[in-house]
Amino acid sequence: MTTLLSPKRALALGLSALVLGLAGCATTAEDAPSEAKLTLLVGSAETELAIASALVAGFTATRPDVEITLETRPAGADGDNLVKTKLATGEMNDLLFYNAGASANEALSVDTYMLDLSGEGLMENVNETFRQGIRTTDGSEYAVPIGGATGGGLFYNKKVYADLGLAVPTTWAEFEKNNSAILAAGIVPVAQTYGETWTSQMLFAANFANVLSEEPDWAERFTNNEAKFADDPIARRGMDYIQQGFDEGWFNSDAATATFEDGLRMVATGEAATYPMLTFAGATIEANYPDNIADIGFFAVPAKSADDTRLTAWLPGGMYVSKDTEHPQAALDFAAYVASTQGCDVITEAVGVTGPYLIEGCSLPTEVSAYISDLLGYLDTEGASAPPLEFLSPVKGPNLEQILVAVGTGQIDSASAAMQYDEDVEKQAQQLGLAGW
Repeated sequence: MTTLLSPKRALALGLSALVLGLAGCATTAEDAPSEAKLTLLVGSAETELAIASALVAGFTATRPDVEITLETRPAGADGDNLVKTKLATGEMNDLLFYNAGASANEALSVDTYMLDLSGEGLMENVNETFRQGIRTTDGSEYAVPIGGATGGGLFYNKKVYADLGLAVPTTWAEFEKNNSAILAAGIVPVAQTYGETWTSQMLFAANFANVLSEEPDWAERFTNNEAKFADDPIARRGMDYIQQGFDEGWFNSDAATATFEDGLRMVATGEAATYPMLTFAGATIEANYPDNIADIGFFAVPAKSADDTRLTAWLPGGMYVSKDTEHPQAALDFAAYVASTQGCDVITEAVGVTGPYLIEGCSLPTEVSAYISDLLGYLDTEGASAPPLEFLSPVKGPNLEQILVAVGTGQIDSASAAMQYDEDVEKQAQQLGLAGW
């Protein structure tokens, strides 16, 4: 593979099988010796692999002296545990794609294991919104953004909604009414994919902007051990929604084993009317179901009141540089490429637009997919979006996804889940040594 594949062809061929052989293959001087060999640890999702592949190919095409090999990690808790193990054993890769924000800073112990980029000129290209979101209390910044900002909410099949005469819901009661009509039509109202446990968090996590609408200081009180999910019905509401979905039969019968790719297929083809997910996944729909992408829209998780309905907006994931890298300058050069307009352009070429870039000078095409237009409608409206809890608090219990799977499969109710998660959070906060816990 000496040239960059188009996104649809690369994904169709099974990029995960090809990507490990990518390193150094897209150079302008193939026989030139590599002076710096780096490894980059990335998630196994097709979109993330496509982005990483495109960035590596674009960078090494002009830097034959640098070789970058990709290594994949599993999704969800298994991938998180692998990252923590690599950090603890001194085996972390030179470069890492991971979440960004307060909880990621704690999970990665960035001050111990990662290079501080705040004094590097490359950070001048990074939008202040991202820098504020990742900045530690001492002013350090350890990541550059990967791809575009994303929204958490629900993909929906516009054709299903139109055929049934349904409107995009702005309240939870409207969503309930829609789901009753969808179920009566023999269509799955809400796809769930607990075969990959990380996906279980979407309805809960994407409802957090609505929590802030009613309780603006909740994240601060939570961090200070002054607020609990079990004691606060507003904060617990996302868990209640998952229980309601199971109780009312909104979910697909194979939810316990269905995968992320199954969920995307279901909403793309109209087998399901909605799929709670982050908008980054739209790129995979576009690649795998190009004939259906025009049918895909997006809306925020509806709140109890339309006045409180807001989008929960995630910053892009980040790329980190390990302090232990033997080639820090080469790693920083790659980080500078990621944080450049060239980096944005190769991402757009590889996977399309997944959301607005937080790199200065990067722009979006004039025409974007319908779900991106829906996302921008929230992001471009003042007060219509807010960050998720993980960007506002360093506290996130490691067992959240398993707890929510138990709710979504009817093993426990939402009240029990809230109590279990409060216990999970307490252990995590104590492990982190946070004050007040």
